[in-house]
Amino acid sequence: MIVQLRQPRREVEVRGGRPARAVLIELGLAPEGHLVIRNGTLVPSDAELGDDDLVEIRPVVSGG
Repeated sequence: MIVQLRQPRREVEVRGGRPARAVLIELGLAPEGHLVIRNGTLVPSDAELGDDDLVEIRPVVSGG
């Protein structure tokens, strides 16, 4: 699957057929600090990501 990352902006290809959390960990990203968007829809960290999915990962930003 193609994964679009922000900060820095780049694309990587990773194997699908596993939960979003596993993909985040493989990429060295903290699951609690990132949002996973599959095919335009926000998904939880236990959502299964497939080889045909387009995934975007965005860091969680807070402010006040």
